[in-house]
Formats: sequence, C-alpha cells, structure tokens
Amino acid sequence: MSTDEKMLARIAALLRQAEGTDNQHEADAFMAAAQRLATATSIDLAVARSHGANRSKAQTPIQRTVTIGEAGTRGLRTYVQLFVVIAAANDVKCDIASNSTFVYAYGFTEDIEASHTLYTSLVLQMVRASTDYINSGAHRPTPTITARINFQLAFGARVGQRLADARRQAQQEATTGPASVPGTAIALRNKDLELKDYYRQASRARGTWRATSATAGYSSAARQAGDRAGRRARLGGNPELPGARTPLGR
Repeated sequence: MSTDEKMLARIAALLRQAEGTDNQHEADAFMAAAQRLATATSIDLAVARSHGANRSKAQTPIQRTVTIGEAGTRGLRTYVQLFVVIAAANDVKCDIASNSTFVYAYGFTEDIEASHTLYTSLVLQMVRASTDYINSGAHRPTPTITARINFQLAFGARVGQRLADARRQAQQEATTGPASVPGTAIALRNKDLELKDYYRQASRARGTWRATSATAGYSSAARQAGDRAGRRARLGGNPELPGARTPLGR
C-alpha cells in the first residue's frame, strides 16, 4: 500500500470515529486530526520528493476532473464552493465549469484525493443540515431557495476556516516544532512554486466564477444557521444524495 493510500485509509478511520461519537468536542478533534493527517502526509511526501534525484510522473502535479452534479441541479454552486474551500486547505487549485457541474482540480495526487475524501463527507452533511433548517420553517418569510443558498454558503465558509486552521497547525509543527525535519520549509516552498508553474501551464480558465448570482438574495438568519452547522460538521457518512455524486476523473 502506498503512502497516500495509507493516509486515505487512516482518514477514513477518523471519519468513522467522528461519525460514531455524540460528543461534539470529540467530533471536532477527529475532524481536525483528519486535516492535520492529510497535511502531514503531504509535507512528508514533499520533503521526500525534494531529496529524490529522479522523479516519476506520479510525483509531479496532475489535473483531475471532479464531477459535482448533473446540469440543472439546484445548489451546484454551493457544492462547488465547498469543494474549493476544502481544496484550498489542501494545496489544490481549481478551475470551475461555467454551469458548476464539474471542477478541474490541479495538485499533487495525495492532496487531490484527500480533498475529495473530505468533500464527499461534508457535502452530504451540508445538504442534510440545510434541508433540516428549511423543513423547520425557521427561514420564513425568506424564500426557500434564498435561505438554502445562504445557509450552504455559510456552512462552506465555516468548514473551510476550520480546515485551514488545522492545516496551519500541522505546517507549523512540521516546520518549527521540536520534531521538524531540516529543509521542510524549503521543500514546501518549492512544492508551492511547482504547483503554481504547473497551473499556469495547464489551466485554460477564462473569466471569473462566483458562488452566487447577483439576484440570489441575502439572508442573515440563514447565514448564521449555516455557520452554526459548519461549526458542528463532522466527517463521515457514505449515502449518496442526488446532485452530490463526485467521481474523480483521471
């Protein structure tokens, strides 16, 4: 089993632990642990690559297609936003289809796969939490679609912040902690430059993508509810929902 496969298996175990606890603090700890593990593995591989004389194609940045959902499915923009914030916490750059049905992910293999693993769990939680909020009637008199969009945007923003915080902690430990390996900071800098160079060469993106349209409307109450749900979000869960199927392209 390769290093990234071991990492994904361990993340999956953390997701199961998070899903199996009713203690919010434990769930938060498991989520943070999953992101720190993904970051630590990515750092280890970056350091290993920096010491390798010869690098295979599998050790260079790649592009993969992540399918977000079918054209016309409501909520695709907020699904995309969720994937993008998760990707950002895992050193993955994204180009987005104009109809939000898929994302081109650019990055190292382990980072894209970690992002996909986290997204697959969190998008289901986002949809369920927003549905529960709508069904409660707490959004009235705000129109349902406006409330749902605002809820999901806030959910994604909060989750992205939590993952980014865990990533920063892992990077700090790896570069300045007592067990840090000399050359780690340089390896991370070189990795970042390599990914940026690859993205400039491979990306054909044009224009600017936005998570919402100008007519989507704003709901403070829905944003606050979505933020609270993002704070409570756990990792784990496998059932699929329409519009949230996310196969990885090669």
